[in-house]
Amino acid sequence: MIDTSDFKNGILFEDDGVVYQVLWFQHHKPGKGGAVMRTKIRNMRNGAITERTYKSGVRFKEIALTRKKKQFLYSDGDAYTFMDQATFDQITVPAEKIKPLTPYIKEDMEVEALYIDDEFLGLDLPASVELKVTQTVPGLKGDTVSNVMKPATVETGAEVQVPLFIKEGDVVRVDTRTGEYVSRV
Repeated sequence: MIDTSDFKNGILFEDDGVVYQVLWFQHHKPGKGGAVMRTKIRNMRNGAITERTYKSGVRFKEIALTRKKKQFLYSDGDAYTFMDQATFDQITVPAEKIKPLTPYIKEDMEVEALYIDDEFLGLDLPASVELKVTQTVPGLKGDTVSNVMKPATVETGAEVQVPLFIKEGDVVRVDTRTGEYVSRV
């Protein structure tokens, strides 16, 4: 059992039979009344994100999460197929279930599949991925110092805002949590 004082980003807990992951939390002591824990939590079954406030000291059942290494094989548009690195079993995941992550998944990429009691919940991507720029407008000479950004399409089809000095064929590092440009590789 855990209580609200044990909350950390990423921790899993069960509330009313639903498994949640803490995305953000803040301890709040109003001028009148008891302390509360304000949270932003994700429902691990359907991906819905909600904000909730819990009284300080409320106890929850902690959930054990199992991670299994998978390799992305291919996508047919409606589903993504991954292979288990240990058993070589293949699983097919509907694109709807992992929709926010699909712009950053590329061929032969290693990901971690998240399971609770052998039920697939979702994927955990690396913090950043390296993607090749396939299309962008050319930058002007001398525009290498400014903070001005331009749109670029990367090999997975995602559109990323990049600095003006990035050109087609460059490889860029993109943060998978925010979708923002990190650096040129």
